[in-house]
Amino acid sequence: MGEETDGPQQRPRGRRRGQGELEAQVLALLQRASAPTTAGWLQQHLEGDLAYTTVVTILSRLHAKGAVHRNRAGRSYVWLAAADEAGLAALRMRRVLDSGTNRDAVLASFVSTLSPHDEQVLRALLNEAGPQHADARPSTPEG
Repeated sequence: MGEETDGPQQRPRGRRRGQGELEAQVLALLQRASAPTTAGWLQQHLEGDLAYTTVVTILSRLHAKGAVHRNRAGRSYVWLAAADEAGLAALRMRRVLDSGTNRDAVLASFVSTLSPHDEQVLRALLNEAGPQHADARPSTPEG
């Protein structure tokens, strides 16, 4: 079977997780699981000493973002990944775009910071998507 360990690895005291780090850890663990799993199982396999309620909160947040699915199992849920880490980052980016008041300015600012390689990748992806996405763009009233 898998490698045995002496238990969950402990984070050094005083070190706080970065924003989204715990979500990424939960998502990665769900992706490695061979089947839908419980919050209790995740709690046992995550780094650090996390409360069960903390794990459930993270799972609920990921569910609200569309990054995980849940199915009723008795009185609780079993959880499975719906998105990988790249998918989760894309969901975050979409939320930022959707919450901004000036979508064009946000996109322009983002694109202006891309490396030449990232710009090439983005151009290729947009070309692959084709013109159908240009028609789906919401029109803005001229004024």
